Amino acid sequence: MSTCTTCPYCGVGCGVLAGADGSIKGDPNHPANAGRLCSKGTALGATIGLEGRLLAPSLNGADISWDHALDLVAQKFSEAIRDHGPESVAFYLSGQLLTEDYYLANKLIKGFMGSANIDTNSRLCMASAVAGHKRAFGTDTVPGQYEDFELADTIVLVGSNTAWCHPVLFRRIEAAKAARPDLKIVVIDPRRTATCQIADLHLPIQSDGDAALFNHLLNEIKARGLINHDYVNAHVNGLEAALGAAAQSTASVATCGLNPDQITAFVDLWCKSEKVVTLFSMGVNQSAYGTDKVNAILNCHLATGRIGHPGMGPFSMTGQPNAMGGREVGGLSNMLASHLDLENADHRAAVQEFWAAPAMPEKPGLKAVDLFRACRDGKIKALWVMSTNPVVSMPEADFVAEAIQSVPFTVGSDIIARTDTMDCVNLRLPAAGWGEKSGTVTNSERCISRQRPFLPTPGEARADWAVLADVGRRMGWKEAFDFTSPAEVFREHASLSGVSGALGRDFDISGLETLSDADYDHLTPQVWPIPAGYEVENKRFFAEGKFYHPDGKAKMLPITPPELAQPEGGTLRFNTARVRDHWHTMTRTGRAPQLGAHMGEPYLEVHPEDALRLGLQAAGLVEIENSHGRAVLRVLITDRVQKGACCAPMHWTAQTAAAGRVNALVTGRVDAVSGQPALKMAKVKARAYPAAWFGFAVSVAEMQPNRPYAALARSKQGWRVEIAGHKLPRDWDNEAGSVLGVQNGTISRFDDRASGMVRIAIHDGARLLGAFFAAPEPVQVARAAIADLIGKDIPAARVLAGVPGQDQPAKGAIVCACMDVGRLDLQRAIAAGADSVPTLMECTRAGTNCGSCKPELADLIAQLDTQRMAAE
Repeated sequence: MSTCTTCPYCGVGCGVLAGADGSIKGDPNHPANAGRLCSKGTALGATIGLEGRLLAPSLNGADISWDHALDLVAQKFSEAIRDHGPESVAFYLSGQLLTEDYYLANKLIKGFMGSANIDTNSRLCMASAVAGHKRAFGTDTVPGQYEDFELADTIVLVGSNTAWCHPVLFRRIEAAKAARPDLKIVVIDPRRTATCQIADLHLPIQSDGDAALFNHLLNEIKARGLINHDYVNAHVNGLEAALGAAAQSTASVATCGLNPDQITAFVDLWCKSEKVVTLFSMGVNQSAYGTDKVNAILNCHLATGRIGHPGMGPFSMTGQPNAMGGREVGGLSNMLASHLDLENADHRAAVQEFWAAPAMPEKPGLKAVDLFRACRDGKIKALWVMSTNPVVSMPEADFVAEAIQSVPFTVGSDIIARTDTMDCVNLRLPAAGWGEKSGTVTNSERCISRQRPFLPTPGEARADWAVLADVGRRMGWKEAFDFTSPAEVFREHASLSGVSGALGRDFDISGLETLSDADYDHLTPQVWPIPAGYEVENKRFFAEGKFYHPDGKAKMLPITPPELAQPEGGTLRFNTARVRDHWHTMTRTGRAPQLGAHMGEPYLEVHPEDALRLGLQAAGLVEIENSHGRAVLRVLITDRVQKGACCAPMHWTAQTAAAGRVNALVTGRVDAVSGQPALKMAKVKARAYPAAWFGFAVSVAEMQPNRPYAALARSKQGWRVEIAGHKLPRDWDNEAGSVLGVQNGTISRFDDRASGMVRIAIHDGARLLGAFFAAPEPVQVARAAIADLIGKDIPAARVLAGVPGQDQPAKGAIVCACMDVGRLDLQRAIAAGADSVPTLMECTRAGTNCGSCKPELADLIAQLDTQRMAAE
């Protein structure tokens, strides 16, 4: 029997049908995905095991009772407030939390502890979008709906690798273009990503050139007579100031990295398409100028009135499954619950009265970067981190580890016992995970969906809302935190939103405040607003104005584009990104073998000319460093990145690749308005890493290789690792046993003198326990085939050959994680005549499940077509 629930990954918010046996399917009745799932969602069943789970409270490494743990939390936070004031305590939360968890955390710290020092990893994701919305609209409102992508005539994707980061939404866009080939798609991104495969126009803009480009667009809107004066006169302030600033920055567009033909093509498409949707995401937000870039985009939609109607409007695409829910409950340090403003005395009074709260902060608390700096400076005496891993995800990540360890009392709530952050805290609290907990999440189109349990809660794990309520009661606020179910918390949250609605704000779900427990259990996806007493038929905002500034009008902002940074002193511009099959810091996706098969280790994309200048070799290792940190990564030479720039994914941790923690190199520079860090604009120096040897190993045991470079990943039968060392080992047999974590067994070895490769297999009888390959150059063996042999009865000679048997052609690097199809499988099919994506899908099954790999299938076909043309 399946349970209707919601995916725990990105902000698309897909419905999932999940079974306790690990069976996973897309929910065909959910409006976000209509049955589609991406590779990550498809593999959820492989992530629900108990391996590595935190199953009991633990204090400094020793298990303790829940009573002891909760009394300690209440005591330490109470003492800190008593001795040092409410500003000495802080929470750092996550867009992975459910709305009910978020609501009680915000209520507890703001309303009862009296501190606004509550921030979340959403600060790293969407804070500039929030700030831009509030400056323009008066509140943090996403105007449109997903169906607008299917109704638009032009879609502009700005700073978003939608194909990898929001694959199901990308599938919807892809299907819309297949149904209407005249639909035009523009991708604005410094990198040529998988999303560009569907683009009619790719604009390889220089990082942070967006404001100049959209200012130029605003100039052209005026020049072409496209300003909607009726709409602007009735509903918008600030037009003349915005136009004036755009006119003064005319020359800036020439420095944004685009040629005149590209700029003209973009302007023509945008201006000639009344139905235009401009989606923006991390490439816009994660910038020191993110809020201005957001407002430059919003200016163009406000000036033309292309907002709030079907098929048109700006669309902020959220990164996390419940970043929107966190924003709804006031989960950031500068917000109040229900989209109310912390610095508005009337709003504070309304929330304080509703909660019957003893104390409310009158000014914003510390935003993420400043919060951890305050930890390091000794200002924070008690810190609680929930469901996130800031020691990996924050900028200056090494500093963040030191900062957490500097706080006298630290608490971590997580499902996993060992993360980089949980290794830094005093008290570890076991949280219920996806499939075990119950509550709601809100996706990017304002759709509230239920996450429902379908698994028993293991060990002593508890839901976060219940833990927060218990702490509130133990701190003396029994009545305010007398909750016995998530349904009760949700009803209070919905009721408070009615106060917000009465104050004229956008967020109002008071129509749900009387839900019974049974109604809550069966709640179907709902797009807000959902006010009490009447139904809102049009779920879009702002077609008829009705903005949330005091005068009811929107504000256009005068935007001055920044001067764009140029590489200097041999440095490279350093961008951080995401891979297709992993999520955040891999505490969940790293448990699924198929998700590590596509991109199994941290890597650096480098332009060919930079690689030549720096002496980097393909598949070699590169060391990057700056004053904040250092990383060692695999070299991926590609013209997908610009000359003078490089890019690395941010997922790897001390648990999986200690030298691959790339956010250690990112500066803590933030946007002046939103406080969001500029995670995509560090500067690094790069040099070839002087490895004396390279290795690849697979084992039935979980390996923990203490080597200068090591990247660990799950395989179907065990574990696999890429390694490298400074010095040649004296004894390769001992080295293999140490790396493989296998000390007993029969060793078989072959030394290939021609290549210098050492090949070692260790058996227990006929069963293969591990295989180890080392060479002076990056090891060339059939990795997927070797990994599949682990734990099986296999002759040593077959293992040592390093290639599949004659009846098993080599797969090559995995391209389709769902169907386990490799690059070589696909190349053979293309060579045999599969010259289109549908044909290639039919004959290999690649892309037939979630479709996330389809851009790469098209790339492979194009590459072989180019090779054929070159040979003719």
